[in-house]
Parts: sequence; C-alpha cells; structure tokens
Amino acid sequence: MSRQAIFEASLRYFLEPIGPLLDDDSVTEIMVNGFDDIYIERRGKLEHTDRQFASEDALLSAVHNVAQWVGREIHEELPVLDARLPDGSRVHAIIPPSARGGTYLTIRKFARETLTLDDMLRFGTLSLAAKEFVEICVRLHKNILISGGTGSGKTSLLGAMTRAIPEEERIVVIEDTSELRLIQKHCLYLEAQHGDSAGRGVLNVRQLFVNSLRMRPDRIIVGEVRSGEALDLVQSMISGHAGSLSTVHANNAHDALVRLETLSLMSDVQIPIHVARAQVASAINLIVQIARFSEDGSRKITRITEAFGLDVNNQYRTRDLFKSRLVGKTPEGLLRAELEPTGEKPTFASEPYEQALDDRIEYTTALWSK
Repeated sequence: MSRQAIFEASLRYFLEPIGPLLDDDSVTEIMVNGFDDIYIERRGKLEHTDRQFASEDALLSAVHNVAQWVGREIHEELPVLDARLPDGSRVHAIIPPSARGGTYLTIRKFARETLTLDDMLRFGTLSLAAKEFVEICVRLHKNILISGGTGSGKTSLLGAMTRAIPEEERIVVIEDTSELRLIQKHCLYLEAQHGDSAGRGVLNVRQLFVNSLRMRPDRIIVGEVRSGEALDLVQSMISGHAGSLSTVHANNAHDALVRLETLSLMSDVQIPIHVARAQVASAINLIVQIARFSEDGSRKITRITEAFGLDVNNQYRTRDLFKSRLVGKTPEGLLRAELEPTGEKPTFASEPYEQALDDRIEYTTALWSK
C-alpha cells in the first residue's frame, strides 16, 4: 500500500464523523467550532448539522493526523495549521489556548470541476456583456484585482477569468495554499511553505514572487495578496509584467486600492506613503467587486471599476464601467440582478482595435472606440 493510500485511509478514520459531509458535493465548506458543534456551507448558506466528534481528543487527533501528513507541526507554541487534504481541499485549524472554545477546524472543499465564466453567467454572477468585457481585458494584459469579502467567491472568479489567458503564454501561479487549477498547459504552480516551530523551511508568498520573476513569466497569478508581497506585485506590474491577476479582501474598489497600498507598506522595504499610493495607482487597471448575498447565498459581481491614476489631491481616480442592481427574484426565490454598463468608456477604449481583438466584440461595442 502506498504512503498516499495509507494516509487517505487513516484520514478517513479520524475524520469519520464528517465523512458524509466531505463526500457531499453540495457542501462547499465544513466549519467545526468544537467537537460537538459543526456547521456547513451549502449553496452559499450556513447550516447547523447534528454531526459531532466523539470528544475533544478525537477532534484534536484528526488535526494532528492532517499535520503529520503535510509534515507540519501544531501544538501549544505553534497553534495554527494550514494544510491540504489529498483531494486538494484546504484545511485550517487552531487549537487551545489560542482557540478558547476548543479545537477549531475549517475545511474549504476542493471543487471537482473548475467553474468557468459561462457557468457564472448561468448562475447570474455576471452578465453577457460583463463576461465579454472581462475576457477582452484579460487578453489586453490589464492588471486586474478581484475584491470581495470572505466567502464571496473571489478565488472561483479568479480561476474562471484565467481561462481567457492565451494558451501560448507561460503562467506562474503563486498561492499560500494551492487552490487554482488552470486549463493552460504551460503553467507553473508555486505554494508557500510555513516551516517548523524553529522557523526552518519557511518560504512565503513574497519569496516565491521574487523567484517567479526569474522564471520568465508572461503572467503572474497571485491567489490572494495578504502582506508585503503586495509591493513586489505592484512593482512588477509597472515594470514589464502586465496582465497580472490577484484577489484582495475589501468591500469596494476604493477600499481595494487602499488595502493594496497598506499591504505594500508592510514590506520590509521602507517607502513613503505617497510613493506606495502612486505605484498602486499606476499598477491597477481594473477592480472587479464580487459579493455574497446572505438572503439566497448567491454570489454576484456588483461593480467593474477602472482605476486610472491620482487626482490633484492625491486621491485615487476611479470610474464604474459596470454596475449591478437587484431587479427582483426568480420563481425559486433567488435574487435577480442586472450587471450593465454605466455608459462610461475605459481609458483604453481603443486598444481592442489596435491589438486586432475587434472580432471578440459583440455585446460591448458601446464601451470601445476605434
């Protein structure tokens, strides 16, 4: 029996109380708030379950089993674990004393099938015109930031948007924990390593990013910008690596830019605030805002916003190119929204014609200029 098979068998044993939830494709997230308090997310909504582990020790043993498989440690001095199950599902655990209510375990399940923009169009996440616009912007090598809250679908949208990247490009994907699966063949995946309790073996996202620049990438995809790697990403965008895509936690386009600016200042490179702001303003072309609606659990793009430099007061200049409005509900009770152009044109309105992409324009003619 292979090591992989042994681990999968032992994992099944330790996680047996939530085994049916792991097998249920309609469940996207499993949240263990204690050995006898388990929630799930299904179709965007939270549900409490009657499932439970036998005891706190049984739950803790399951966490240690996962940690052993990925070669990491979790104990009182190192109480946090980020790992991945054999099927790619992402695992996060926190144990006492940091977790005051007992061991907390969260599993974001790995989607068996990667969503496409066509899937999202069918789900009502975006409109036909917005889909076409985003695909053209990806091919134009615009730097795009996907913004949204936790669980809003940022990573799924990022993965769907990468399908617009031409097959002939060399792509480097950098993530803290690998989730993305691209359809292109020439794609390299880099994953951060957290190291042991002595700090050995650490390789963070920022270090991976610096190394990726030496790998001759046509595109760099960063799963999520969380810290000082933001400065490296921004500087690469304005120095020859256009077409990058990433995600960030923020509630709107302006906050997304400010967040990126703040994260840039967390780098060990000391730069003035006005320099960080100027670089972010030069780097980012589009912010795609996505949100999850708790009423029905749906995810929808609420705005597509262009960022175009700073004004005389050193504030970010933005304009909404697409804006969503709720227009009612379906017979099934799901929210209906229309994501439509605002009538504004982007500053790069002539580029699709200049780069011979006019054959891709069908629903967004009003957004472009010859």
